Amino acid sequence: MSVERRPIAAREGRLSQMIARKLAARGVPPNAISMAGLDAGLLAGAALFVTQYDGWRTAGFLAAALFVQLRLLANMFDGMVAIERHETSPVGELYNEVPDRVSDTAIFIGAGYALGGDETLGFIAACVALFVAYVRAQGKVAGAPQDYSGPMAKQQRMFVITVAALYAALAPTAWQPHTTATGERSTMALALAIITAGGVLTAVRRLRRIARTLRGIQG
Repeated sequence: MSVERRPIAAREGRLSQMIARKLAARGVPPNAISMAGLDAGLLAGAALFVTQYDGWRTAGFLAAALFVQLRLLANMFDGMVAIERHETSPVGELYNEVPDRVSDTAIFIGAGYALGGDETLGFIAACVALFVAYVRAQGKVAGAPQDYSGPMAKQQRMFVITVAALYAALAPTAWQPHTTATGERSTMALALAIITAGGVLTAVRRLRRIARTLRGIQG
């Protein structure tokens, strides 16, 4: 696992640390936790996808919100358990990064096909999320510290999707945003638009921060 970790406030909580210690004591491999996060991300995408079918709206959106949060928990605990076990893996970085990219893609494409979603926006949001991560990775390759800045880093992307899923599941139909052309609900499309715009801003901001850092190193 990489020593450069994404800043997560919940990581310092007593409950989080206790769970990490228990997982480490039971011998749970950090890479297995990373793969569990991938499973949760795929399930979140599938749950969003099925909301387009009659009778699946509420259950699908609630399940998606749950699986998105489980994905984030797995992303947090894999690194914490690795530290508890004083364990590094030659493939730990791959397990830390690749499942995240697949999870983001599955979730955003699933959101695009969800009730109130937009397929094109789903694919665009997935591409933007991949580019944001690519910028961070390229900054590291160039010699800068990993830049996890927002305003639309992974936690913020998942927060927007979670809130949108809960709202789509629980808010009355009359309260749901609608497109002016068709009158269809568009809660998830609005969320994807926010994620896309925020992701572009995040990529630009990271590029500027990384460039300043590298110029300082070279100077």
